[in-house]
This record gives sequence, C-alpha cells and structure tokens, in this order.
Amino acid sequence: MSNIIVARLLPNYLYSYKLKLLKVMKFLTLKALLISLIIVLTANTDVFAQQGNTGWGRNSNYNRLFNPKTVETLKGKVLTVKRTLIEKNMSYGIHLKVKTKSEIISVHLGPAWYLDNQDIQFIKDNNVTITGSRIAYKNAPAIIAMHVIKENLELKLRDNNGYPVWSGWRKRGMINRRSIK
Repeated sequence: MSNIIVARLLPNYLYSYKLKLLKVMKFLTLKALLISLIIVLTANTDVFAQQGNTGWGRNSNYNRLFNPKTVETLKGKVLTVKRTLIEKNMSYGIHLKVKTKSEIISVHLGPAWYLDNQDIQFIKDNNVTITGSRIAYKNAPAIIAMHVIKENLELKLRDNNGYPVWSGWRKRGMINRRSIK
C-alpha cells in the first residue's frame, strides 16, 4: 500500500506511528538477519576448526614430525586405546599403546573425529600390524601410523610421504579387506 493511500485511510497521528513502526520493523529485520549471519558463520568456523585447522593438517608442526626415512613395520598386541590431546591447538587424537616382542610403544593414529567415523575400531588385546614413522615425541619413542592391519582389515591413515587421508577426507575406500598369510 502506498504512503498516499495509507495517509487517506488513517488519521495523521496513526500514519506517523505506522511509519515509525515500519522503520523499527525494518531495522529489527536487518538486525535479526545480521545476527543470524554471524551465528551461521561462527558455527561453520567451529566445524572447520574441528576438522581442518586443529593441528592435524598436512603442514602442522605435529604432522611435520613424520619422516619417510624412519618408516618401519611392527607387530604387536594393543594394551590400551586412549583419546588424548597432543597439543593445545589440536582436537583429541587416538593413541594405541602396543606391546611388541622388544618394546612397548605409543602409536599415534590420527584425530578422533576421523577415526570415530571409520568401520575399523581398536580395543585391548587386538593383534595389529602397524606401518609408520618412528619419531621421538616428548622424549619417548612413538610411531605415527601410516596404516594399521587388524585381522583382515587395513586402515589407511597416511600416504608414503605422511600426507593424512583426512586432509581430503573421504570415508569410502580407506579400509581394504586383505588376506593375511
């Protein structure tokens, strides 16, 4: 309805009141839209922070510890499975404590948010074969796992250069059925 028609239908004091009300409603609508936009952007930032900028990315200080020259394969039995914070800027990670013939070693798998969405899970007393880079982490030996074999399943975590599969996250195809001899 145009302002002229409204002016004819309403007395002067109601017309000016309606114009003020329309201005307030327009302001509130813009304010609500702005607040909604801020909420959406903040929520998306949290999701990206959880997956991409948590220190689990390819070029993070932690993932730079991976050294292709120190890759080895070991077999053992899982003693513990823990969710742990590796560094302040990282989300929780999954670590296995594995007993081999010669040592007990911490095996760093990857971020919990990624591993929780895989078909293969680890529990105490699982027999595993782990291939990964041997590192010194907090003055103790550890393995950053490239892949882990449990029974006839293989969980791929990193490529030969240590590039994490979750950096280009795709759930399908990360677990391969294998016949172990």
